[in-house]
Amino acid sequence: MWSPILGRSRTTLYPLMLKFPYVYVLYATLNYSASLNNHMSYRTNPDRILDNIDRARNRDAESARFQVDRQAMGRDLETEMPDVDATTSERLKRIFAVLEKAYTKAAQRSEMGRLAARFQAVGDIHHHHARGDVSISVQYLDHDRFDDVGVSPFEIRPYEVADAKRETRTSRADVNALKVLRKELRGGVLAAYQKLEPRVRDAIRDRADMGHIQVQVTVDLRPAEYQAPPSQQLLADEPSEEST
Repeated sequence: MWSPILGRSRTTLYPLMLKFPYVYVLYATLNYSASLNNHMSYRTNPDRILDNIDRARNRDAESARFQVDRQAMGRDLETEMPDVDATTSERLKRIFAVLEKAYTKAAQRSEMGRLAARFQAVGDIHHHHARGDVSISVQYLDHDRFDDVGVSPFEIRPYEVADAKRETRTSRADVNALKVLRKELRGGVLAAYQKLEPRVRDAIRDRADMGHIQVQVTVDLRPAEYQAPPSQQLLADEPSEEST
């Protein structure tokens, strides 16, 4: 309706502005409204702002999802108090029993499956070479002693995933990787606890375990550079006929 006014310059409308003052007011109002709409479309347009917020949330969610997929965790809480006259050996067995339950939960969690899925062709460990850590945290909830933490590193090589086919009888990389991961988890828990046991005995002497205790087992997995199997490495190290 007002496009004829907006499409004309102020010079061509000047005679009309002199004859009809409302034309000037209308011209100024329409131009201000148009400039405001253009400004909002680039900076303060609500739809654009909401789209930017959604994109930022999606990036944060994707980043958080990747961080979660790096780990699998199991946790168990022991609420039954040990006997006052319990021996050190009995109290040590109590803590180890909680550790076993936490390990079992970690091995059976769905996060382990997501870690294994990273070994598929579309995953970030498609080369089947990874490094990681298995950590144990013993928490004395009714004592002011700090948590006792033990960590054991591990490495998964491509030939280990390939060798798992003999037992799984499948070529699916995620199934074979899951078997290797569970093996590394078990070995890592035993190795980490072996490092941790002297500190657990110290906690028992301090009677820090005479209350609620919680044990957390965590496996963290990261991609590593590809490394050829030992047989291929030996072949690569042998001098060629051209070099001799």
